Amino acid sequence: MTLYMTFEAIRDGRLSIDERLPVSTHAMSYGGSTMFLDTTDRVKVEDLIRGIIVLSGNDACAVLAEALSPDGTEAGFARMMTERAKQMGMMNSTFANSNGWPAAGHRMSMKDLAILADRLIKDFPTYYPLFKERDFPFDGRAPSNTRNRNPLLGLGIGADGLKTGHTQEAGYGLVGSARQGDRRVIFVISGLQSTQARAEEAERIVNWAFRQFAEQQVTKAGTRLASADIWMGAAPSVGLTTSEDLTVLVPVLGQDVLSANVVYFGPVEAPIEEGQPLAELVIEREGLPETRVPLVAMSSVERGGFGPRVRTAVEVLRNRFIGSVETGADPS
Repeated sequence: MTLYMTFEAIRDGRLSIDERLPVSTHAMSYGGSTMFLDTTDRVKVEDLIRGIIVLSGNDACAVLAEALSPDGTEAGFARMMTERAKQMGMMNSTFANSNGWPAAGHRMSMKDLAILADRLIKDFPTYYPLFKERDFPFDGRAPSNTRNRNPLLGLGIGADGLKTGHTQEAGYGLVGSARQGDRRVIFVISGLQSTQARAEEAERIVNWAFRQFAEQQVTKAGTRLASADIWMGAAPSVGLTTSEDLTVLVPVLGQDVLSANVVYFGPVEAPIEEGQPLAELVIEREGLPETRVPLVAMSSVERGGFGPRVRTAVEVLRNRFIGSVETGADPS
């Protein structure tokens, strides 16, 4: 999360990749995995980023946090992290610091870690290649801490990120990603008892994901899948489609067993703009989570004139009358 917010600051011009930042006593005080920074250093932002990714530098995280914090403190930055995480849909993340150092109330769910990994890859393709760097001998000052701890890098299975982690409470974990051809897999593991167990489990997951699942095309963008009724429109309905080609991952056995339903609340009131989301396509397969994809209007529908509005009013009255007759209620 510290890296994501650093990349945002660089993108927005609030921080420069070549800028040199001071190291506070607080940042220098961190133990665990560090860059061995001290208060005489002024370190380039680029080196701090590499120090976090490759060396797991707790001190590097704190330096960037203090630089971006609204009050110059790591605690202030942690509050920013928590707020930004909620904005990004990570509802089970509360940060007490910038580096994951054990602290009361400091929590992040595995689902949130996966969301964040996906955002890092998609939002910052320029910086994402840094995650596959295997060695960073910063300043030659820490020969024992120059290697990336990601056990999948260099195995030839497409792994190119992202980050290992370890605390006594959480055990050994990895937020990983690998790409083979046009397919990318993102996974999160935690609670392993050793680095060896983490390495073995991570490799098994990557191989399982690519070998036991295949992509199946559901529809192409622009294909009419259903229609939505229009209220007070110049047309009574509008076609629904996906805005992009849609493929889903399914087990290699039983690829043809899929069910799909269109869900929307209608009729939809005019006017409607082409491309406006109106419904969802819900795809289900036994044993897998459902997939929900927005369906959009295939064309624009203007608000109807006098004639369509009269027909709509008549239809509403007719439906009310039929309903009252069936229930025995007074149609007035």
